[in-house]
Amino acid sequence: MSFKSLLKSASVAAACLLVGTGTAVAQGCDITEFGSDKGQLYLEAENELIANDNAAAALTKLNQLRAQELNCYEEGAALGLSAQIKIANNDYLGAAQDLETSLSKGYISAENRTPLLLSLSQIYFAEDRLETGLNWMNQWLAAGGQPNRDQKWTLAAVYNKLDDNREALKWAEQVFAEDGPNASRQVYDFLIFLYDANGELAKKAQLLEVLLERNPGDRQLWDAISGDYFKADNQRKAFEVQKAMYLGGILSTEDELMRVVNFYNSFDVPFEAARILEKEMNAGRIDRNFEKLELLANLYQVAREHERAIPVIQQAAAINNSGAMYERLGRSYADLQQWDKAEESLQKALEVGGLRDRGLAWVQIGQSRYERDDRAGAREAFRNANNRGGRGWLAFMQSEEATAKALRVFELDTVRREIDNEKKACDQLIILGGENLPEGCNDVADRLAEATERVVEAQNS
Repeated sequence: MSFKSLLKSASVAAACLLVGTGTAVAQGCDITEFGSDKGQLYLEAENELIANDNAAAALTKLNQLRAQELNCYEEGAALGLSAQIKIANNDYLGAAQDLETSLSKGYISAENRTPLLLSLSQIYFAEDRLETGLNWMNQWLAAGGQPNRDQKWTLAAVYNKLDDNREALKWAEQVFAEDGPNASRQVYDFLIFLYDANGELAKKAQLLEVLLERNPGDRQLWDAISGDYFKADNQRKAFEVQKAMYLGGILSTEDELMRVVNFYNSFDVPFEAARILEKEMNAGRIDRNFEKLELLANLYQVAREHERAIPVIQQAAAINNSGAMYERLGRSYADLQQWDKAEESLQKALEVGGLRDRGLAWVQIGQSRYERDDRAGAREAFRNANNRGGRGWLAFMQSEEATAKALRVFELDTVRREIDNEKKACDQLIILGGENLPEGCNDVADRLAEATERVVEAQNS
């Protein structure tokens, strides 16, 4: 029932408590009837209102009555009729004031007092005088009033409007207890709002989950659950909700889909992030622009899926003619040890320009040449780099060559020493007068000379 319907029914009911067939008014008055002339005026006023539906004529008669000195019984009846006339004129607040006057003067019987308190509360609620209405409602409750389901709902709404959400929650929970699990969505939504306002997120989550089971396609519910996890800074839970929304086909805009991609990336699942991004770009739901292609390439590279990254980088480089993307392409080829393609891409990067560090590109070119055993070309590239990396590589190559030379000299000198020892043995045999010398003694001197020459050549190379 709406507030406006409550207003009329409550007001009429309240006024009827004060008018009737001469029922004695309680506490404040022991007189039980009108004087004859005053009674006639009252009946005429009442007849104009009820029988003739003429509120103006009724008010004229009532004013004539009130112009006289009235006893308590007559005043109480006049107040009741005045309230009825004001109701007919839609002056509900005026009617309420008449009823309050009757209450304050004790003109309301004990049996009528409690229902009148409820009626006054409903009048003021309907007129948006919430604090006044709540005051009368609390008096009604204190007098033993037992609110029904709709009255509990009214109390919850009023307390919410007065920013007392703790008290509003108390009444809303009672409504929900009466309605049961099949309560209307309005009740669920209001209770969810109140749980949120009071910080009772666990109870809110329970209701959201119940609603989600009933309405799995309801986007607002998914957003509410995800939003709660965001507010609680529980990114992992928020991610799981977003992932479920994506898998359920609920997300569709580019921003929503990119949020899922970024979630996967932030939780160190770059391959899944790349897979979704590429899928949605192919479906046309994410724009295939340079920025997105660059991100896709990054994701594949971080996931070490270099073969997947290469065609993406090629597309991005073609769109923007970007030296940086050609450099990245070169690094991807290098990771796959496709050294010739690596150098080709890096040379293209230098040609196109726009690199933040050209020296780094030259270092990478030098490395690709080194891996193909083009040492002279590698040294040239490292010199072109003219940076710490290039100098490091040059030092490494020099050290590597020095080590190889030393090893070669050592190996040759080992052979020379063996021949020298052989010659010494032959010389000793000759001194001892040996006649049958080993065959090797015949050319040992020549072999020693050749071995010595090779050592010297290796040392001087």
